[in-house]
Amino acid sequence: MSDYIDLHGNPQSFGDTEAQREVRQNDRDYVFHSWSAQNLISPMPIAKGEGVRFWDYDGNEYLDFSSQLVNLNLGHQHPGLVKAIQEQAGRLATIQPAIANDVRGELAKRIVEHSFEGARSVFFTNGGADANEYAIRMARHHTGRQKVLARYRSYHGSTATAITMTGDPRRWANGVIDANVVHFFGPYTYRSEFHAETPEQETERALQHLEHTIQLEGPSTIAAIILETVTGTNGVLPPTPGYLAGVRALCDTYGIVMICDEVMVGFGRTGEWFAYQGYDVKPDLVTFAKGVNSGYVPLGGVVISEAIHETFGDRAFPGGLTYSGHPLACAAGIATFDVFEDEKVLENVRDLGERVVAPWAAEMVAKHKSVGEARGKGLFWALDLVVDRETREPLVPYNAAGEAAAPMNAVIAACKQAGLVPFAHFNRMQFAPPLIIGEEDLVRGLAIIDEALTVADGYYVGA
Repeated sequence: MSDYIDLHGNPQSFGDTEAQREVRQNDRDYVFHSWSAQNLISPMPIAKGEGVRFWDYDGNEYLDFSSQLVNLNLGHQHPGLVKAIQEQAGRLATIQPAIANDVRGELAKRIVEHSFEGARSVFFTNGGADANEYAIRMARHHTGRQKVLARYRSYHGSTATAITMTGDPRRWANGVIDANVVHFFGPYTYRSEFHAETPEQETERALQHLEHTIQLEGPSTIAAIILETVTGTNGVLPPTPGYLAGVRALCDTYGIVMICDEVMVGFGRTGEWFAYQGYDVKPDLVTFAKGVNSGYVPLGGVVISEAIHETFGDRAFPGGLTYSGHPLACAAGIATFDVFEDEKVLENVRDLGERVVAPWAAEMVAKHKSVGEARGKGLFWALDLVVDRETREPLVPYNAAGEAAAPMNAVIAACKQAGLVPFAHFNRMQFAPPLIIGEEDLVRGLAIIDEALTVADGYYVGA
């Protein structure tokens, strides 16, 4: 019995050093990697994935607690998604977006039906960054305004306007590509910019700060406010009570389009089809990608309100993509809806998040002095690691690299050594396993993180 199937369709066994050497060599010789100094990286070659696990060529097994890039919501090689792609490829592999297509229309219909009241249509893109680009373009043409407000602790993609809107350090080296983007602070009670002592106080002060920003920038110049419903890479920050409703109210007051970036948290990550549905708010535009089909074929899009759809009823929308609504990607998207229903994915996320993860997270705060705060929802969580609880000094500095990042790298290495790949960023141990994970695997993964936190405890200097 073979362990995996190689590039040529041949069955192979783990431990084939020649196969691994070839994969490594081709990668080093010909692949240019994102966000990396090419000479300083050594990507791990992976032979296969299945469910919530993947294996390297030596046969080492890893629990995927990052869902790759928080997109593999239904896990590796889900038979329902694989079958849908195979069957679609057999009957119509591709067709241009100007032609009506059955799977494209069916997926758009399902997305609209599962989105906000007043949603009208879907514009399909190739991924999350261009979904955000097009959402901003729609907002600008709809309002006749140009400015966009985006939060500092955010990530919206690496294309032109998207990277300018991004609030984390990946923006810095790219300069100011879109000069009409203005940043503001969102709520983060544990590290409050507003000296708040409670979540409610944080909400009030964050909304006041946002309204002041709107007033000082000129309400008549602002097309949109874009925000991740739950901040993803930059901290797993669920909105404080009433914050999203407050943003909605400000948008209504000043005629601004509210865009919820659900690229990372859409399609079940927090236990809802879309995360904003858990906060009783209705956006004007919603961007998505990743979980819509678990990244099996690149796909993203924008859910569009009736009012914005009608803006382009009698005048052309100035934009498009060759692969918009690609049939193979849409077939996997339709299958995603079927799997969610058949396997009760949302119910699984809510149950495990509330019954298993939330109590475990509280226990970690009590058990490990290096865990300053635990926060999250569903199967999307972060542990804020510190070296001093009183000062809340982070385990590693903001945007740490090289030797400064060594403590966090040691924690990550401990996880990998024990067979788990986490989703970590700066001083935060984050995790986002596939939504199909069972309780046994979830508990095993959490136990590995628990043990790795003893490494972080070793760097603690506070009382």
